[in-house]
Amino acid sequence: MRLALSADILVRGKLLSVSVRRLLLSFLAPCVLLPAPVPAEPAQRIDRHALAARHQPVLHQFDPENPLSVGNGEFAFTADVTGLQTFPEAFTNTIPLGTLSQWGWHSFPNPAGWSIERFRFKEFDSHGRPVGYPDVPDNQRTPEINWLRGNPHRLHLGRIGFVLTKAGGGAAQPGDLASIEQRLDLWEGILRSRFELEGQSVQVETVCHPDLDLLAVRVASPLLGSNRLAIQLHFPYGTGATTTADWSRPEAHTTELARPGTWTAVFTRRLDQDRYYAGVTWSSNAVLSEVARHQYVVKPARTDCAAAEALELVCRFSPTMPASTLPSFEQTRIAACEHWQQFWSTGGAIDLSGSNDPRWRELERRIVLSQYLTAIQCAGSLPPQETGLTYNSWEGKFHLEMHWWHAAHFALWNHLPLLERSLGYYHAILPRARATAKRQGYTGARWPKMTGPSGEESPSPVGPFLIWQQPHPIFYAELCYRAHPDRATLEKYREVVSETAEFMASYAAWDEASRRYDLGPPLQCAQEIFPKERTMNPTFELTYWRWGLETAQQWRQRLGQPRVEKWDHVLQRLSRPPVAADKYLFAETAADTYSRTNWVRDHPSVTAALGFLPGPGIDRETMRRTLDWIWVNWDWPSTWGWDYPMLAMCAARLGLPERAIDALLLDTPKNHYRLNGHNHERQGLTIYLPGNGGLLYAVAMMAAGWDGAPQRNAPGFPDNGQWTVRWEGLQPAP
Repeated sequence: MRLALSADILVRGKLLSVSVRRLLLSFLAPCVLLPAPVPAEPAQRIDRHALAARHQPVLHQFDPENPLSVGNGEFAFTADVTGLQTFPEAFTNTIPLGTLSQWGWHSFPNPAGWSIERFRFKEFDSHGRPVGYPDVPDNQRTPEINWLRGNPHRLHLGRIGFVLTKAGGGAAQPGDLASIEQRLDLWEGILRSRFELEGQSVQVETVCHPDLDLLAVRVASPLLGSNRLAIQLHFPYGTGATTTADWSRPEAHTTELARPGTWTAVFTRRLDQDRYYAGVTWSSNAVLSEVARHQYVVKPARTDCAAAEALELVCRFSPTMPASTLPSFEQTRIAACEHWQQFWSTGGAIDLSGSNDPRWRELERRIVLSQYLTAIQCAGSLPPQETGLTYNSWEGKFHLEMHWWHAAHFALWNHLPLLERSLGYYHAILPRARATAKRQGYTGARWPKMTGPSGEESPSPVGPFLIWQQPHPIFYAELCYRAHPDRATLEKYREVVSETAEFMASYAAWDEASRRYDLGPPLQCAQEIFPKERTMNPTFELTYWRWGLETAQQWRQRLGQPRVEKWDHVLQRLSRPPVAADKYLFAETAADTYSRTNWVRDHPSVTAALGFLPGPGIDRETMRRTLDWIWVNWDWPSTWGWDYPMLAMCAARLGLPERAIDALLLDTPKNHYRLNGHNHERQGLTIYLPGNGGLLYAVAMMAAGWDGAPQRNAPGFPDNGQWTVRWEGLQPAP
């Protein structure tokens, strides 16, 4: 009866006063955790257009460090200052210019029949029981390991760029461009580019359709009339390398051209066993011709009329034969404009412009641009790779432990559908996850780490041993339930929640001597520096296990089902987070946490136990001392982009809002945000979207609060007169 009442209050809670809600909730079962009342939002509405407009990226020079992208979550196109991919060679070592989609994957031939099921697993002792893992000792790279890690990989679908010719006939180079101005209009989703070549102006509009994997471009220039400007389409072979395209093997793939209409073409692309299509339409005053293998240009048919000074082209990429009729440039522009105005006008917003702290503008800039980037790069039907749909990282695959950092924020920003797009992936790979758990002697479903559409694990000395991605699906499901606390949500995710919890309970190993459950060994914790063969009971993972299992039990109770006895047994006897010197150890087996300087690098993930998580079983004062020590002693150059929002969330929950701001804006090499909004990581990983997504989760939590947060506006921001935080449309964090 209490549980039914709990769900009813969630549905109708907005009709009750805070005092009445608290009175009713006091009679509910203590295991049922409900969102805290949301602090009242400021009455004055935020000017959403002004907020987006003051942070739109603008370039005035050719800049290989800051290409700009358009996209829709399923498809993205990254351009140089010409508005297209005209000079890709200049970006090879910075941010490669890609055209990527969620469905576009490629695999090299596999004559040996390699598969993860046939891989020779290495057995590790787990509390007296051998368990097999696809380990890669000493990170050796055999042909089999290389193939399994590198296939499938995301595919660069095709380069669309300009052919620019100088008056003397030579090809234009980046240095030949003058009077450059490129502006990404966030409010309308249009990339507008202007430049001059030898005194002749070129104006370009580039836009992505919101619902189709389709790019539309319009160019106006006298260069068209003088036959010195054309649009080029060039199709590559696939690779998992950061270039995302192999232009050196034209013989390894085929491009077949069909012409169903005067101003239309369909390209059939075959790469080994993979196939896709590109449908193209262009202005009636232009013609398409093949200039080389896999290479085509569209240019005006006549140069003696005014119409020759404008050219439009639309290209739709598709895994199946595209429709015979494509939207026009203008139809695409209107659809994109409506989509982006709807995106910015709904959901959450944070306005810091009334603040006195001079850092407000940079923080607000990062927030706005991260909203755009995660919407086009991280909101698709598959979990994103760290570099999204821009170029390949980690051999073109994605990492499920990073899925939270990419996409969990959508729930707090009231864009829940952008999170839910990718949650069906867990249902799709559930049979494989069950098989992995069964092969290792566990029950339930064990989720992979480095993987692709099929959910196959990749061999690695690290990935298969990570466990902190295991509770993630429970977290996502709980975020969905907080937004829609109804039976439909419970039924939609019940199987994934149940199978995840079943594995978690099965994985915890009973130690008869200590009469408790342990996590690991073998285990690689989120701070990936400890030996997996010996690591046991890391603080963050223990806390996540406790939160995940308890939340899964609540799901059963919401469904009218009894709690699972085994899960409760694990909860009651799970090892406590280890403590030494009045601070939390990074892992129980790292007793020298605070005396060995080699351990103070990589992710300070111990702080995620209270921050990322609400901290069940965590003592606040002990965590405060832990954070204080980390703040002074950590090796910041070794950290990653999501570490700073993780620290900020911990500081906010501890009542240290000044430190939360300092963490978000810490001046370290891995916490810089480019002009285009991307979090910079390092050479070879020049954009890092988990940093952007983590920032959005942290600032939403700092503004709207969290369960049990102080009842004031923006409880995670300093209340010192330096910050004025206006926000709307946000949800509190768990």
